[in-house]
Amino acid sequence: MPTITSTDRTEIFYKDWGSGQPIVFSHGWPLSADDWDAQMMYFLGHGYRVIAHDRRGHGRSAQVGEGHDMDHYADDLAALTAHLDLHDAVHIGHSAGGGEVARYVGRHGESRVAKVVLISAVTPYVMAADGRPVGLPKSVFDDFRAQLAGHRSEFFQAVASGPFYGFNRPGVEPSEPVIQNWWRQAMTGAANAEHDEITAFCEDFTEDLTKISVPVLVMHGEDDQVVNPAVAPRSAKLVANGTLKTYPGYPHGMPVTHADVLNPDLLAFIRS
Repeated sequence: MPTITSTDRTEIFYKDWGSGQPIVFSHGWPLSADDWDAQMMYFLGHGYRVIAHDRRGHGRSAQVGEGHDMDHYADDLAALTAHLDLHDAVHIGHSAGGGEVARYVGRHGESRVAKVVLISAVTPYVMAADGRPVGLPKSVFDDFRAQLAGHRSEFFQAVASGPFYGFNRPGVEPSEPVIQNWWRQAMTGAANAEHDEITAFCEDFTEDLTKISVPVLVMHGEDDQVVNPAVAPRSAKLVANGTLKTYPGYPHGMPVTHADVLNPDLLAFIRS
C-alpha cells in the first residue's frame, strides 16, 4: 500500500489516482479515505488527479498512541503534499476534515494551494464556549467520548443509522449499505485515535480561517444534525474570499447521500 512517513515517523496511507490538477480530500471523523469514493471517481472521470489519505489512527494508517490533534493532522497533510510535490491543489475537507484543511493552510501557508472547500465543516467551531454561542454544549462531546470508550460498535451504528445521514428524519429511507460502509470505516480505526479526535475537532479554527486568502467554498446542509448550520456563514465571512452555499434538507453526510448534486457544484467552483 502507498504510504508516506510523517515528521514524527508515523506511516500515513494514501490513494493517488490520475493526472492533472490535484484535488486533495480530507475525510471526517471517524472515517477514512474511502468516504470520498463518489467524489474521487467523479473527478477522476473529469480529468483531475485525486488524492485522499487516511488520517493517523484511521483506516490503513498507523495506529499510533500520540499525535491525535489538529496540528499533527495538518503536519501529516503537509508531509503528503510535499512528498507528492503538489502545486495548484484544491483541498476539500468534510466535517473534521474541514478543520484539518483550515489548520493545514493556517499552519503551512498557501504556496501549494489554489482553492479550498469546506463541507459540513467543524470550522470555525463546533463546541460552544465563550464567544462561541451557536456551538453544541461540551457535555455532548463528553458523552461521545464516553460512548466510544464504552461500546464503540453500538455507538457507531447509532450515529450512522441516525443523525449523520439524517436517516432518523420522518420520511427518509435509511440505506443499509451506506450505514454498513460508515460502520466498516469507523471500526477499522483505532479507538484511542477516534476518542482523541473528538477533542481535536472541538478546537477553534477562527485564526486559521483568517489566514486563508485563496477562494473558499463553504457548503453546508440546512438539516445538519452534527454541526450546527449556523456556523457556516461565519466560516465564509472569516476567510478573505469566501462563498457560502447551503442545501435545504441535506444532512451532515451529504457528500455521500447527495453526491449527484454536490459533485457538479464542486466542479463548477473548481473550474470557476
